[in-house]
Amino acid sequence: MVGRGVFFDMWTVVYMAQSKEMVTRLQEILEKEGLLVKIRPISKHKENQDNYYEVLVPESEVEEAHSIIIDTGF
Repeated sequence: MVGRGVFFDMWTVVYMAQSKEMVTRLQEILEKEGLLVKIRPISKHKENQDNYYEVLVPESEVEEAHSIIIDTGF
């Protein structure tokens, strides 16, 4: 616990997506299952559609995220 009872979790990359469409779809699936999700572009100098993206979840949710990713065929 840090501060006023707030727990800070490390974010971990669980997937690399090849397009904005793919990363958005995976983000929606993971969030629908109740996971916190961050999306981060790999390159800040490329156009959004031509970029790769990292999908990150809190370290405590990595196993669940991997299960969901496998179950949904990503």
